[in-house]
Amino acid sequence: MATAAASPYQLKDSPYSSHSLLLASLPPSGDGRRVLDVGCASGYLGAILASRGYRVTGIESPGAACAGFPESIELLEADLDLGLPPLTGCFDFAICADVLEHLRRPALLLREIRAVLATGGRLAASLPNSGHAYFRWNVLTGRFPADDRGLFDRTHLHFYTWRGWLDLFHSAGFRIETLRSSGVPIGLALPKWEGSAPVRTLERMSYESARWWKKMFAYQFIVTAAPEIEP
Repeated sequence: MATAAASPYQLKDSPYSSHSLLLASLPPSGDGRRVLDVGCASGYLGAILASRGYRVTGIESPGAACAGFPESIELLEADLDLGLPPLTGCFDFAICADVLEHLRRPALLLREIRAVLATGGRLAASLPNSGHAYFRWNVLTGRFPADDRGLFDRTHLHFYTWRGWLDLFHSAGFRIETLRSSGVPIGLALPKWEGSAPVRTLERMSYESARWWKKMFAYQFIVTAAPEIEP
């Protein structure tokens, strides 16, 4: 496997992060059930799920997976803008963690995921909120940064508010069943103080604000969705 450049994406292990909430949206014990990790990056989420007893298949762009990719995950390489690669069988769960906003045609991928879900299967996804107060303030003041990650990630092709995400999922044949909101990952922005009491307090405040007013203060929406008509 070719050595890939270091990805700006990493596990966000704060209890208020999108990754923690996404992992919590699946049953704690996998019992051999299959998970499709779409856009699996270096496999950090899939490895956790594999350790819980899930059988995980990860999909990542050709050459993007780093050396040392977890052996507990089956890795398939594919350009997700062209859709899913050939897959064997159906999956009990699919995960899209920070993926859909990067694709030219996210509805196409969602429809293909829907087609490979087993009866009763569910999709779990984390979705950036372009209605967040920070995003609104930047646009209001005439700024649109191009950052390496976050709400203004330079590789984002779509910028959805909650209404936009609802419309996208509905157009792909999904209904959203559960919704949770993550706070701002302040520890990643301030790595020198990550894990300190002040940062933990700020992350908790951000998380509680997101629970109180999702459309304004949710950094990301964490959803589970079911096919509107079982495939």
